[in-house]
Amino acid sequence: MNRTRLGGWGGLVLVWLGLVALFGTLADHFLSPTTLTTVASRLPALSVVAAGMTLVIIAGGIDLSVGSVMALSGAVLGVAIVQWGWPLAAAIPVAIVTGALAGLGTGLLTVGLRIPSFLVTLGSLEICRGLTYAVCDSRTLFIGAAIRPLSQPMPILGIPPTVPVALAVVVAAQALLSRMVFGRHLVAIGANEPAVRLAGIDTATPRVAVFVLSGALAGLAAVFASARLGSADPNAGAGLELAAIAAVVIGGTSLAGGSGSVVGSLLGVLVIATLEAGLAQLGASEPLKRIVTGGAIIAAVAADALRRRWAGERG
Repeated sequence: MNRTRLGGWGGLVLVWLGLVALFGTLADHFLSPTTLTTVASRLPALSVVAAGMTLVIIAGGIDLSVGSVMALSGAVLGVAIVQWGWPLAAAIPVAIVTGALAGLGTGLLTVGLRIPSFLVTLGSLEICRGLTYAVCDSRTLFIGAAIRPLSQPMPILGIPPTVPVALAVVVAAQALLSRMVFGRHLVAIGANEPAVRLAGIDTATPRVAVFVLSGALAGLAAVFASARLGSADPNAGAGLELAAIAAVVIGGTSLAGGSGSVVGSLLGVLVIATLEAGLAQLGASEPLKRIVTGGAIIAAVAADALRRRWAGERG
């Protein structure tokens, strides 16, 4: 394992512990089971979305549509269960496939027409949100008991099954990135795509594939979010793309592409979730929460820029 990467992960753990200590001192009830539950409930959906976002950014792209794709997948999930009467086991794959198809459309447009992914996913954000309102008639669909098993704590671990599933996704995505040829191609494409093409390596397929993966994971996140809420909300996922990007950048992935890790993004999610929970405990207003989150993104981007500049000067 790369020592620099281990050091980065260790630094993030120290940042998280520092936040826990800070909010534990400032807020009377921060160090409580309720806060732990609040943070844990935030982790599954955001973690899998951040995993997909990490792969996209490493490959040199960005996906601003994940929040709307999650909402659309959740709406399809709700309609399948509530209106079509499908069992949960059949509705979950449909939600994931819905997200994957949305990602496929984004990837084909980005790669096929050579349009920056920022612009394509910005349009996809609006299209998927509009489709969400159309699918569920702009109403929240109450799912209730049909999806409750995914939100109930397991007898042995005492946590809902969504948590170990999300951790398994993170481990699989990290293995894909660091142990498989596909992952090494993503890193190379993000670092220097023209050189990869000159080497005779196909760059189009991996670039499309990461958007498909990002969409599929947004569909899985829709299942997690619906399980937590017990319903499919057409307004779900608003601002999720910013939280995911913040977690990815805080986790050490470069917005310039070519470097990063999914485990680091998971730690970034933990930092973001703890920060949000701590600010809520202190009674911070929504504007202040957004200012702090934005400041965290800028600080992480600035640190990445300084790190790359320092590495360039050493080289």
